[in-house]
Amino acid sequence: MMFKMFKKNKEKLEKSGEDSTIAAKDLTGDGAGEEVGEVKTTLSFHPDANVGPEEKYYFQFLNNELPLLKPNQLSISGIDVKQNDDSIIITAFIRNSLSKAVRLSDSPLLFVGPDDEIIGRKVFPLGELGELPAQSSRPWEFVFTPKDLLKTEFPQTGWKLAFELNKPHSLDLEETWKNNLSEADQQKLDNLVKQMDPPKKGEINFMGLQANKAGNGDLHVTLLIRNGNEKNITLQQLPLVVEDASGEVIAQGGFKLDDLEVKANTSKPWTFVFPASLVTKEEIDFSTWKAYPPKQ
Repeated sequence: MMFKMFKKNKEKLEKSGEDSTIAAKDLTGDGAGEEVGEVKTTLSFHPDANVGPEEKYYFQFLNNELPLLKPNQLSISGIDVKQNDDSIIITAFIRNSLSKAVRLSDSPLLFVGPDDEIIGRKVFPLGELGELPAQSSRPWEFVFTPKDLLKTEFPQTGWKLAFELNKPHSLDLEETWKNNLSEADQQKLDNLVKQMDPPKKGEINFMGLQANKAGNGDLHVTLLIRNGNEKNITLQQLPLVVEDASGEVIAQGGFKLDDLEVKANTSKPWTFVFPASLVTKEEIDFSTWKAYPPKQ
């Protein structure tokens, strides 16, 4: 392997990416052994890598600046990102703090922006890295082609390359909700989200949590906005229809949401208030009900 990024950055002895670290057992099943102390990883090149003296100095300098790892970890430390035609080339250290060599297999990696938004995803044949020596760092290049990218623009700093583990669908609470809900209620919501089947990949759906009619006739409807995408979504406006147990439409209207963001693979609760003028039924049966965006 030749490192195409080196000529461009040989005067710039700093890396532009962040670090992403996991327990080795989460990816490989390995991880038994001493858990105390910290590990400094030694620079290691693939035996077939074509690395000149200047490149060796460059990578050695960056490796010396890397943070220490805990024992039994795997880490990806972002070095450089650049565009090559329609593709993105990322150079990063793959780091092994195990006390033994490890050989990785095909694994999905995520190209993640500073706001944790997923920019790209691709399954890489990490076996091509060869055997990673114990407590070592190995520089490698990763190419994301257009079909691997979810966005066309990418950040120059603050990004990271991360192992994709099977992260469960989780709760995403706005700060105002965190401030107004008790810890017990937050835990109930969290448990509810964990117990439900997650939305299908790429799907956005809505689940009713609570509905009631206020004394002034307004209808308050609380929904879980469920995002099954691998990227954050932003809702600017949302039309909603509400039906009660009879199947009758009891309210219908549109809401401006001021760029409400729902993070990737999460569910966010939100309350929608229909003014009394939009409520079309006096006696409402809330024993079962549903709310949904009307079909376009």
